[in-house]
Amino acid sequence: MSSEKVVETQAAERVRWGDEEQARGRRDSRSRPQSRSGSRESLAIRSIHSRGQVDPSLTLPIQYRTVSFQIEESKAKDRVEAVKAASSAAKDLSDLEWHTITPEEVAKRLTTTPDSGLSGDQVRRRQQEYGRNAPSPPKTNRTLTIFGYFFKGFGGILLVGSILVFVSWKPLGEPAPALANLALAIVLLAVFFIQAAFAMFQDWSTSRVMASIKDMLPEQCQVVRDSNVVSVPAEELVPGDVVHIKSGNKLPADVRFIQISSDAKFDRSVLTGESRPVAATVKNTDVNYLETHNIGLQGTHCIIGSGVGIVVATGDRTVFGRIAVLTSEPKTKMTTLEREVLYFVLFICAIMFAMIIVVLVVWGAWLRRDHPDFISVSALIVSCVSVAVAFIPEGLPIAITAGLTITANMMKKNMILCKSLKTVETLGSVSVICSDKTGTLTQGKMTLTDCSIGTDNVTVKDLKEKMASSEKGNALGPFGQLGALAALCNAAELDAAQADVSIDKRNIFGDATDSAVLRFSESLSPGNVGYFRGCWQRVFELAFNSKNKFMIRCFNIARREALNQTLHADAAASFGENDLLFTMKGAPDVLLGRCTQYLTPSGVLADIDEHVSATLEHVKNIYSSQGKRCLLLARKVIPAGMVKAAPETVEYEQEMMVHAKTGLTLVGLVAIVDPLRPEIRDVVSTLRGAGIRIAMVTGDFALTALAISREAGIVTCVNVDGVANLERYADAGSPSVSDEADELKDNSSPFSRGAIVISGPELTTLNEHQWHLLTEYEEIVFARTTPEQKLRIVREFQNNNVVAMTGDGVNDAPSLKAADVGISMGSGSDIAMEAADMVLLDTFSSVVMAVQYGRVVFDNLKKVIAYLLPAGSFSEFWPVITNVVFGLPQILSSFLMIIICCFTDCAAATILSFEKPEADVLLRRPRNVKKDRLVNWQLIFQAYGIIGMTETITSFAMSYWYLQRSGILFKDLWFGFGVVPDYVDPDYYNQKLTEASSIYFVNLVVMQWFNLMATRTRRLSIFQHPPLFNKETQNLYLFPSILFALAMAFLWLYPPAIQEVIVTSAVPVEYWFLPFAFGIYIILIDEARRFWVRKYPKGWVARAAW
Repeated sequence: MSSEKVVETQAAERVRWGDEEQARGRRDSRSRPQSRSGSRESLAIRSIHSRGQVDPSLTLPIQYRTVSFQIEESKAKDRVEAVKAASSAAKDLSDLEWHTITPEEVAKRLTTTPDSGLSGDQVRRRQQEYGRNAPSPPKTNRTLTIFGYFFKGFGGILLVGSILVFVSWKPLGEPAPALANLALAIVLLAVFFIQAAFAMFQDWSTSRVMASIKDMLPEQCQVVRDSNVVSVPAEELVPGDVVHIKSGNKLPADVRFIQISSDAKFDRSVLTGESRPVAATVKNTDVNYLETHNIGLQGTHCIIGSGVGIVVATGDRTVFGRIAVLTSEPKTKMTTLEREVLYFVLFICAIMFAMIIVVLVVWGAWLRRDHPDFISVSALIVSCVSVAVAFIPEGLPIAITAGLTITANMMKKNMILCKSLKTVETLGSVSVICSDKTGTLTQGKMTLTDCSIGTDNVTVKDLKEKMASSEKGNALGPFGQLGALAALCNAAELDAAQADVSIDKRNIFGDATDSAVLRFSESLSPGNVGYFRGCWQRVFELAFNSKNKFMIRCFNIARREALNQTLHADAAASFGENDLLFTMKGAPDVLLGRCTQYLTPSGVLADIDEHVSATLEHVKNIYSSQGKRCLLLARKVIPAGMVKAAPETVEYEQEMMVHAKTGLTLVGLVAIVDPLRPEIRDVVSTLRGAGIRIAMVTGDFALTALAISREAGIVTCVNVDGVANLERYADAGSPSVSDEADELKDNSSPFSRGAIVISGPELTTLNEHQWHLLTEYEEIVFARTTPEQKLRIVREFQNNNVVAMTGDGVNDAPSLKAADVGISMGSGSDIAMEAADMVLLDTFSSVVMAVQYGRVVFDNLKKVIAYLLPAGSFSEFWPVITNVVFGLPQILSSFLMIIICCFTDCAAATILSFEKPEADVLLRRPRNVKKDRLVNWQLIFQAYGIIGMTETITSFAMSYWYLQRSGILFKDLWFGFGVVPDYVDPDYYNQKLTEASSIYFVNLVVMQWFNLMATRTRRLSIFQHPPLFNKETQNLYLFPSILFALAMAFLWLYPPAIQEVIVTSAVPVEYWFLPFAFGIYIILIDEARRFWVRKYPKGWVARAAW
């Protein structure tokens, strides 16, 4: 088919469809009557196989041969899998004919009608036959999954260590193999399986949390059933359902369009990767099922317009489902946090391997030659395994997953839904929030408060009182005509089921602006809307969109009695039977220049001159300065001979757009107020206290946006800059853009500029330097912005910031997707929630909680690492080094090293993930992702230089003091290399070394309890953040974890059977209590550090604080 013929076919088949039927809210499920036509249930819904098989390479268009389900570019292997899947799906789809037959034939084959839809019995039978409209779970490689449970963390090192220790027991340990080595090998193997089991449990637990989050956002769709339009979950759709589609909706199944508005377009990028929208039609445009425009594919979005379609495929039978079933599970990239943890693990592993090499070199080059009886090969292997296990924080992977899952669950309880755990970690570093106004900062409950005819302005309250006794709004002609135009040029619809409910409380289906205008029209006189819509027959509609900023509706007269109440006298008298009433509603700055006349308060028409234009502009500015949205309503009469094209063609739409450019009559201006959410001022204040800038991004006029931003607390400066304050070029000698950018990356410095308001048209004139200056402002308001400009704003901020974007409309979707964190309101459009990373189900104030938890995740992981390193790494490393290098006995046995790493410390480390936010978490500036690493030199200094050194020195002191008290002098052990002093019995010597090793172990276990308490807070005193008796700070799991560590210590030290196998001993009672004094020292020194940080936040102690 030639391109000319395709265009002709499209032009001939486009049908306008009224959106009274589709303008319903997502949450409304009230039925309304429909005209009913008969339908019969067929015995079965059958596939259509009238055509032979077609080679997929011929039927599948080029863009589908490289289909990809990831927004980002896939790897070559993933692309090959997708191509194979698409080709396989094309073989099945080549037999479908839904796109080649007429809408009437589609309805007949599926035994449905556009007016009646399916009956309840039909739906139940088809649900049994076809199942739920949900894709099958993605394929997973169970072998790889199970392998990952065992080896994804540190399992490989544990397994290799276990095998090596087994070998050191036998055969290397013969002729006298040590049972302790066998026990150590068994424990390592047990820990290997325990870690895998816990990883499996965490994966299952995380999956449950994320699944429950998704369940809280069920997709709803508007469906005709039993002659009523109802809202049903998308999973309950069946073939034959008649679905109503509007702008912002995601298609819940494959549908055949039977009615479509002239401007309807769909985004198929989820399937094709192409960003260009596809225009929808009713008739066939291509023989290929995938390429034709009269089929709507599941998962694609309606970005503009509206329509009606019949469901032809659900679940795995849709195009999306067929391909998804054949492709493997999507690969995920490493998140920022995972990368941070990887850097830390690589750092630790590098030290571990370096120390093992040192041990091997010292043993091979010196000890093996000069002291051959000191360390055997078997003992050397055990020592190397001990070093490896000592350095690796086995509890870290568990703590990371637990922390993210716990936080996601906490957010869910606060009605904050994160689609992925990645969102949780990113929130903590957000430094800029670009927020839409309507429905986000405001309540989205608009009310029309003022209206004007020419220079006559009146409040709606006064107007209602004057017109209370009028009939059909005719008593005050001009305002009555305004009410008529408000009813006609409107996409909202009154709920017919609430006809007996007062207009103030009556439900209205449609967006907030149209609903406010329609409520105004009906309030002038009950029945106003129904009367005028019954008198005028709509023939054309162009829906409002954020690019045009207006909507158009055209009508033929059905009952001439309404002419005098709709038009001024001369126009009503001359209106012909085939004339058109052309109506427009939109932004005054767009429509005012197209108006040549205006309706005066006396009801006659007058020309618009410069004086009138200035007066109207002044009225608009007054409304805007009061924070109100201003709309202009206009009309014109188009004689029948002026329109050449048929209403069902694209040429007709083009003619209407030409008529919209000039010759309009301005009927009136209306002002709409959308009150702020009551919590917004507090939210903005809190976020600013947390070092986060709030930039308002709205489509409203600059004066309106500034008034709202002042009320919200976003703008506090008295003097507000404009585009003229943005120098186009940097002054000579001033810092370059790159230098200033480097300074901005350090979030510690305040912003040098105050407040600015800038409009969308002005943004197009900015150069790179001006954009940089603009993003330096502390308080920013963007007005009259388009979706493309919102996207540009987000990307400019991302140069030096982590950006969150909030919004709920179709026009917000691109910027939501581009932002580091996209945040949608639960009442937003499908496409906005699809693009967002996080959905707020409650109020905008939830974003404060989200930022708080995002910071807590990072804080708690730092605490986990700071807790694990002192005893589980640093204090275990030195006994091995002093043994190998200085010839001292290994004062802490290898087995007890494993117990600390894998048992006594792991529980407490995981419990730190439950720590609640510190009180100052929202008083700090955001984390700089390029500088503030998870593990930096400050944390290493805290863990090794302060806590680790304290625990190591005191543990050595306790052990050697015990030996000294037992008659074994330290000077005789120094460089002893295993030689027993002459004055000591060998059995007594070995027994005392065993007891000294147990004392070292107990000292570490007890001091770690105090380290746990000290690590809970980074800046606040333990008394400001107590672990008990304060619901805001308490962590009741801490004490069970301490008891668990105590139980583990008793388990491995005191039972005689275990003592004999692993060579441990009971510890004298005083050595249980002496570590309490050392632990108190840790608390006191850390309290002093925190006090100094709080008192001198810019001092050297604060700079060295972790």
